[in-house]
Amino acid sequence: MDLRQLRYFVAVATTRNFTRAAEQMHIAQPPLSRQIQQLEDELGVQLIQRNSRPLRLTDPGRLFYEQSLQVLQKVDQMKSSVRQTEGGQRKSISIAYVPSTLYGGLPMLVRTFRQRYPDTDVHLVDMGSVQQMTELKSGRIDVGFGRVRARDATVARTVLREERLLLALPPSSPLAANKGRISLKEIAQERLIVFPKEPRPSYADHVLSLLNDQNIRLSEVHEVRELQAALGLVACEMGVCIIPAAARLRSDLVYRLIDDERATSPVILSHRVNDDSWYIDAIKELIGEMYSLNPAWLDFETNNIPKSRPQESAVLSKSTARAKTATRTREKKSDDK
Repeated sequence: MDLRQLRYFVAVATTRNFTRAAEQMHIAQPPLSRQIQQLEDELGVQLIQRNSRPLRLTDPGRLFYEQSLQVLQKVDQMKSSVRQTEGGQRKSISIAYVPSTLYGGLPMLVRTFRQRYPDTDVHLVDMGSVQQMTELKSGRIDVGFGRVRARDATVARTVLREERLLLALPPSSPLAANKGRISLKEIAQERLIVFPKEPRPSYADHVLSLLNDQNIRLSEVHEVRELQAALGLVACEMGVCIIPAAARLRSDLVYRLIDDERATSPVILSHRVNDDSWYIDAIKELIGEMYSLNPAWLDFETNNIPKSRPQESAVLSKSTARAKTATRTREKKSDDK
């Protein structure tokens, strides 16, 4: 399989016609057809239904088409980035993230990074925490922001904060009457909605393990692909959902803090071990600055910021101390009033 075959296949899949695809690719139809046939032989599946007009993709063909587009787009992006770097024009960095980090500090970090380093292109990639480990080692991404703890000697990981978990539930639920903290055991008879459905292991497994550790048996567990869908189902009174504190997205739901010190979800910064690229220190410095501003999503009721080890990031420790001092100062002024 080579890129030429992928481009031929995409042309056929887009035009749904071998003749028009051949014209588009500036090749005669017979050799184009042979290339597609060789591709199918190598994959061991039929990609195109040739007995229909216009041509139709098989189920494997549709999947292969979507992935081919991603591969070709990435290759074109790589070519552009390399040419720009060679010409001394622009640098590039790929940052992977799990979607729930978009409701915390990631947008603020990316905005500040782009303002501070305007000559660097930032590419954001939606990617599960475990997959980030693999893609860091392959070089596809440079930095990852995830939530799942994993051990890998080739990947350096810094826990930026432990985010408290909340129970999201509809206002009609009896559990919504009390505005205080809630015990995990109180949801034993509830239908629990977890996310993401895949890839696994993921945040969903983290939530389920918290319940399993306390021998809590749920009446039903419903898996959905992403956070927005989970909260939408809660709004439909289809169940309850355990979410990170920053993900309080819907105003039509009730949120109760879970009364368990272990009920947290880490936000973890990952990069390759011994990677001395300039952007690693730059990102850590920006995170430190960001934490020192004590933004609204970083309230200390729902976040626990650990003291980073010196070899990981002295900046984070100092910034955390500054943020906590600022919070205590504001509280003292409020008390004085």
